[in-house]
Amino acid sequence: MTDFLDQIRRCMEPTAALLARTEKPLHRAMLLNFWRHVHLEGAGEYQAIVADDMTVEHPVYRVSWGNGAQVVEGRDAVLAFYRGVGETVLWHSDDNLAVADWGICDEITFHQLATGASLRAVGYEVDDPDAHYHVASRQAFIWPYDPRALLAGEHLYEDRTSLVIEPVPPEEVVTPAQAREVHRRALAELEAARGPGFWRLDQQH
Repeated sequence: MTDFLDQIRRCMEPTAALLARTEKPLHRAMLLNFWRHVHLEGAGEYQAIVADDMTVEHPVYRVSWGNGAQVVEGRDAVLAFYRGVGETVLWHSDDNLAVADWGICDEITFHQLATGASLRAVGYEVDDPDAHYHVASRQAFIWPYDPRALLAGEHLYEDRTSLVIEPVPPEEVVTPAQAREVHRRALAELEAARGPGFWRLDQQH
């Protein structure tokens, strides 16, 4: 049995490991923003992602996966993009993660757990619209940040040669509600350990 929930719980361990050996305040703030962002997204707390203390006034996302590519500009459009994910459960693994003054780059295996209908809507070819599938592919996540350690956008590029799509038995399906609970618990643990506003540049010492 594949324990998808355990993979979701552990998805930010590489970020924690890089943060532990990172000293520059700007880089630490970026990594903490990234860490919090992933859990906010997984928890469905999209409004907090585009707040003034997390994201620039006019973010630009460039997304290429499935059979499509799109540019998403502005906070309202970014909110709509996140809400469009719907009931798909997302996480990542196998990071090659780095941080620099310009932002964060992470080559990852990106995972999606969703119905065939949801996957067809973004261009993946699956047989049964009612069945659940696990989709995995290598992707480059390039996240530019501004000098305030605010996210300026996301550039997401899928390596289609690495794409694997497998049906998931009903007993192994992770529901969106289960995934959201994992991320909410992780957010609470982060704030309890690091304090309010832990991701902001002015909190790095």
